[in-house]
Amino acid sequence: MPLRSALLFACILSTLALACNVPVTDYDWASYLGDDARSHYAPLDQINKTNVAQLEPVWTYQAGDLWHERRAQIQTNPLIVGGVLYGTSPRISVFALNAATGDERWRFDPTEVAGERGGMELALGASRGISYWTDGTDARILFAAGDKLFAIDAVTGALKSDFGDNGMVDLHDGLGRDVSDLFIASTTPGTVYKDLLIMGTRVSEGMDAAPGHIRAYDVRTGAIAWIFHTIPQPGEYGYDTWPEDAWEMLGGVNSWAGMSVDAERGIVFIPTGSASFDFWGGNREGENLFANSVVALNADTGERIWHFQTVHHDIWDRDLPAPPNLLTVTHNGQRIDAVAQITKAGYVFLFNRETGEPLFPIEEQAVPASPLLGEHAWPTQPMPTKPAPFAPQNFTEADVTDRTPEARAFVLDSLRTLGPSETYLPFNTQGTVFRPGFDGGAEWGGAATDPDGILYVNANHIPWVVQMHEVDGAADLVPADASLGERTYVASCAACHGMDRVGNVAQNFPSLIDLDDRLTVPQIQQVIQQGRNFMPGFPRLSETERDALIAFLLGQEEPDAEIKEALSQDAPEIPYQFGGYHRFFDNEGFPASRPPWGTLHAIDLNTGDYRWSIPLGEDPRMKAAGVDNTGTENYGGPVVTAGGLLFIAATNDEMFRAFDKDTGDLLWETKLPAGGYATPSTYMVDGKQYVVIACGGGKMGTPSGDSYLAFALPDAE
Repeated sequence: MPLRSALLFACILSTLALACNVPVTDYDWASYLGDDARSHYAPLDQINKTNVAQLEPVWTYQAGDLWHERRAQIQTNPLIVGGVLYGTSPRISVFALNAATGDERWRFDPTEVAGERGGMELALGASRGISYWTDGTDARILFAAGDKLFAIDAVTGALKSDFGDNGMVDLHDGLGRDVSDLFIASTTPGTVYKDLLIMGTRVSEGMDAAPGHIRAYDVRTGAIAWIFHTIPQPGEYGYDTWPEDAWEMLGGVNSWAGMSVDAERGIVFIPTGSASFDFWGGNREGENLFANSVVALNADTGERIWHFQTVHHDIWDRDLPAPPNLLTVTHNGQRIDAVAQITKAGYVFLFNRETGEPLFPIEEQAVPASPLLGEHAWPTQPMPTKPAPFAPQNFTEADVTDRTPEARAFVLDSLRTLGPSETYLPFNTQGTVFRPGFDGGAEWGGAATDPDGILYVNANHIPWVVQMHEVDGAADLVPADASLGERTYVASCAACHGMDRVGNVAQNFPSLIDLDDRLTVPQIQQVIQQGRNFMPGFPRLSETERDALIAFLLGQEEPDAEIKEALSQDAPEIPYQFGGYHRFFDNEGFPASRPPWGTLHAIDLNTGDYRWSIPLGEDPRMKAAGVDNTGTENYGGPVVTAGGLLFIAATNDEMFRAFDKDTGDLLWETKLPAGGYATPSTYMVDGKQYVVIACGGGKMGTPSGDSYLAFALPDAE
């Protein structure tokens, strides 16, 4: 029997054995988030409600590559196959460990390969995991680092020379137009279906965005087997929802969050993001299919079966943030195979998996028009009638913090200048309170489901503040006599690093003050050109603009050559500048809203009703002051088991917790060496169940880490 079939057979036997109370000795976590359905579920019950309080650490692995003490991260959901754990380091070196002991078997560093083939430093970003494929004689790990897709031997860690260019494929290739100088990467592992790896990408969110088309690669050769155009081309479905030349000029509409696949039906379910530019769409009038959509494709051919658009003509950056969950529910007495999609806005959309028919009614509700010139916001947006949103949809005076009288007065004063908050209120030049914020609601950690049709999802509740600025004559942004370097900074850098260049630690945007203390001029040039870590490159800046920008950042006199010519160029195509990603805080840096600031929910998708909702996490400052159950901002998803447990880290108090999945009661918690901003995995080797979490930290201003920590019950005497 081929090994791939044997692995599937073994999983089936394990599940049947568990159901029949037959001892199980091994259980793999062989696919991202547990299985092709992205259920985050394991039918393991050795660790259960009665004994979870006895959990203890059994091994720790230091992954290394800790490139920055407060910005490096590990967001990886590790795979476990045949007693071997596969994971990634902060710099996306891939490693294999003995899953029972944490001992390293091999390690592969993609930057060494990239360096050998052009001297390039990869703009790596984050890695949320890897993909595993085997045909019984050949077993491969497939993963992306920066703009390269690699295939390595799962046994040895060596490159597979028959894949692409000696083991490597450039993600710029095969998109239908020249995007060689545009930013493209992949942070979430591709989806394995038969002998295909179906891939989405991460692209820029500005006018220089590459298209986010979906590609299926042959896992043996690296050749593209099929492509689905997320921005339709002439003659394709959805072409009439864009301007005629959109497919040649515009980008985005990418799937960065991961996918799920129903292998039995041969359907892959793909969540997509917004079109670029994210916050003004005057040059892309229309609904903009297939942006912000759940798209069901024939996994063998890439042909569209059905789709549903969750946001029409998105101008709020409401990307679908996590893979859809495949589950089975009971509606009107019938068992229905369904697909559930969580959103940044806090909605759950539930569909019949085969037809795309909504299982709860979805209403198109009228929303406000945009005040921005040239923008034609879509007049309605789809909102499910059930379940109720799992995150708040607006921010009013009733939601304002009462932490102290001074904090409340500070927030109220700011709120009165910003105006009302409303669901799908288009952004304006005055300023808008946006809740849930740009990170949700739901985020990339995803939701878990169990065989009973219950969905478990964690959420952020923190409000953000958004402001758009007119580019022409924007005196509030930059004076009329500003240098070319300052203008370039405002246009390309200020949205993330701020007008004052101090950055945003919580959002992983470093300060650019005293930049020359950390980087040389050639290094700054390389970062601007190619990007670095979470920052995309800006290869389309001219050499004059780049030199002027560097001079501005370093406080130097701007070079004279070609400056006047550059300053006199035509105004940019987009008439508005996005003002940046800013959480709404009070006068002492606490969230502007009342707690809870983060929550965890159990939603019965058979009925659309909530089983329970609880705050998730404890703000350490508030707890020290005697205030409990605040919840915190959180990143990373839950795992549920047949033992009646829900495991989740995610919170900025750096704790790892186990809850009763039926009641939401806290049963166990422990402090991690660094924040666990990743989804854990659970597995069984030689009859022992383990739970493992990547402790990468680095988000929300918390220290970075480089460890993986595995827990298990004490051995019986």
